[in-house]
Amino acid sequence: MKNRIVIDKDFKIGKVDKRIFGSFVEHMGRVVYTGIYEENHPTADEDGFRKDVAELAKKMGVGLVRYPGGNFVSNYNWMDGIGPKENRPRKRDLAWKSIETNEVGIDEFMKWAKRYDMEPIMAVNMGTKGIDEAVALLEYCNSEEGTYYSNLRVKYGSKEPYKVKTWCLGNEMDGEWQIGHKTAHEYGRLAHEIGKAMKVLDPTIELVVCGSSMSRNTTFGDWEREVLSNTYDEADYISLHQYYDGQDKGTKSFLARSLDMERYIDLVCGIADLEKKKRNSKKTMNICFDEWGVWSTPDYEVQKWVDEHPWQIAPPLGEQIYTMEDSLLFASMMMVLLKKCDRVKIGCQSLLTNISACIMTKKGGEAWVQPIYFPFELIANNAVGTVLQSKYIGETYSTDDMEEVPLIDNLVVANERDNELVLFFVNRSEKKEEISIDIRAFKVNGIRESKVLFHDDIKTNNVENHDAVRPQEIVNYELNNDDIKLLLKPFSFQMLKVGLE
Repeated sequence: MKNRIVIDKDFKIGKVDKRIFGSFVEHMGRVVYTGIYEENHPTADEDGFRKDVAELAKKMGVGLVRYPGGNFVSNYNWMDGIGPKENRPRKRDLAWKSIETNEVGIDEFMKWAKRYDMEPIMAVNMGTKGIDEAVALLEYCNSEEGTYYSNLRVKYGSKEPYKVKTWCLGNEMDGEWQIGHKTAHEYGRLAHEIGKAMKVLDPTIELVVCGSSMSRNTTFGDWEREVLSNTYDEADYISLHQYYDGQDKGTKSFLARSLDMERYIDLVCGIADLEKKKRNSKKTMNICFDEWGVWSTPDYEVQKWVDEHPWQIAPPLGEQIYTMEDSLLFASMMMVLLKKCDRVKIGCQSLLTNISACIMTKKGGEAWVQPIYFPFELIANNAVGTVLQSKYIGETYSTDDMEEVPLIDNLVVANERDNELVLFFVNRSEKKEEISIDIRAFKVNGIRESKVLFHDDIKTNNVENHDAVRPQEIVNYELNNDDIKLLLKPFSFQMLKVGLE
């Protein structure tokens, strides 16, 4: 057979950190208002959050959420969002030229995260604010009552500290678009001082410093070197952000973009390891990939819309509609995070609702899911345990900027808890493709589950028919003593669960 993968139980990459299965909520467009929160919605809970959305997020497998931004955080005063709602100020958000009502703030978000069992990651403003602001927010969230900011939290309804573990020091500070944009040296020095102060107040926290906001930035590489040279002692993670488009270049070229993501991670790990060596440090700097996704609408179109519709409350900006085609790259990108799980410990799909989102909502009405929802759901709920290093032997193809793109992308996870192998595949071919899976290193006792995400028309979306693209059970396998033969659908994503003795 021309395509095959070989799996050995001793070739282990690392354990899957469940924090990889995170998402991202920003005060942008309809992500918060009429997204996760809508006070008068028929499904609203006692705090105004939409239970239909929360239930879809839990079913999806989201266990961690980054908040409150994003570009929004760089001009945000967190104290605008605490206290009685009737006393909270309306503000002009410079990031998205919107009116922020501050109806939802830190306390509301923390209630939502706790109620629906999602670990929060907080971001601090490093655009227009500094050390005092960050330390005050940390005290408000994490300190026992008895001092000014912790007493404020108690006054506003939460006696127990929130104990937020992970804190992002700013957002995309390398970008000229960021309010308060800084050079790498300016950011690195400030992040060093803020991180140092925050860890004096709470030594148990973990800190994420800003890496590059995309792999094609002209400052990429130089930015990481300078930032880490200033923050290596305080930081626990360096962040990466990446969105991909390129559907117009053809499906196979578009689906190859995940290889750039792999290369991006490897390069940043190399830079971090060089800094580790220079310092003779025992600490390994890991990756927080806290914004990732498919971005099918050009940035200039989003900005044009914002400029033409300024100063609205929760405007419907950037509400991208995803197709079966998009879900395939999305699946491969998520698989990359797991293939690199020895270094990638946190991931945040961007965004949870309405903008580049898995979950879409109608004001006062239904919530439904896009095709990209399903790769996340299948991987997050089934990729438990240890990622194994599989060897692909088979057909490849080339694009304008990628050579030897595997025709079939794959990921293998050994689930020791349930005594099974869980395999994921993306067929990048427009044809059915056979693949042989060499399982001679294991004692197999059957196929437990086989699901495929596929549609005859890869441009199909779920707007009109919300069930148009969704996983289906499929029997397209043949189990032998030493291998499994699989016939993959054209342009498809598949999960196969193999029981072990």
